[in-house]
Amino acid sequence: MIPIGDDNSDRVRTPYVNYVLIAANILVFVFLQQMGQNLDFTYSYSTVPGEIISGKDIITDSRVMIDPISREKFILPGLGVTNIPVWLTLITSMFMHGGLAHLGGNMLYLWVFGDNIENRLGHLRYLIFYLLVGIIASLTHVFAEAVLGHNMLVPSLGASGAISGILGAYVLLFPHRKIHVFFGIFFLTVPAIIVLGLWILFQVLNGMGTLGGQEAASIAYAAHIGGFIAGLLLIKLFDPGQKVVAKKTYSRF
Repeated sequence: MIPIGDDNSDRVRTPYVNYVLIAANILVFVFLQQMGQNLDFTYSYSTVPGEIISGKDIITDSRVMIDPISREKFILPGLGVTNIPVWLTLITSMFMHGGLAHLGGNMLYLWVFGDNIENRLGHLRYLIFYLLVGIIASLTHVFAEAVLGHNMLVPSLGASGAISGILGAYVLLFPHRKIHVFFGIFFLTVPAIIVLGLWILFQVLNGMGTLGGQEAASIAYAAHIGGFIAGLLLIKLFDPGQKVVAKKTYSRF
């Protein structure tokens, strides 16, 4: 069930911040990550759980790893020098992605759901909220890796944690808003609570599959769950509680 649009009939603010966030993610991937080919940059500015726990930059050599699912061997590039305090990688990692599919999927969700939250919160509140839930999501992943005894030197990156926070806020503020989705070969319109309810259920079920001691799961489900919960809990602190008057009467597909 892939969301492709929602009801924007109550929009009174142009979502400039959401546009900037989407553009920033794309530009970082294209020019700084060089379409995913610049591994030195990517590994230097991703969030490394071991660095966050220790508060120190960790530099390692490349090494051979074994995928916990396929059992295939692969080379994990070494960690490079991080020319910023390691805590700031909780933010820099939010603007990097592991590939075009990773980037495209995240930006689609941000495009569909982010503008509604910005419309409700206002530009500055929305930016602060986005960054805060993203940081909390990354910290959730870091501490989950530590508690579960996973490899603390595997970097994590992506906007998924912050976007999960946006989804948590969305389902609380707009549970009955109509979401246009692509499902199999059909285009459907369903309430947000169904779309996002199924999404978080998928995250929880798949996250539970990483609790058996598997090392370095390819998707940081703990970050998704942590971000979603953070969005649910924090949105009311950011929501000014103002009713908006519709200026535009259309739905975006």
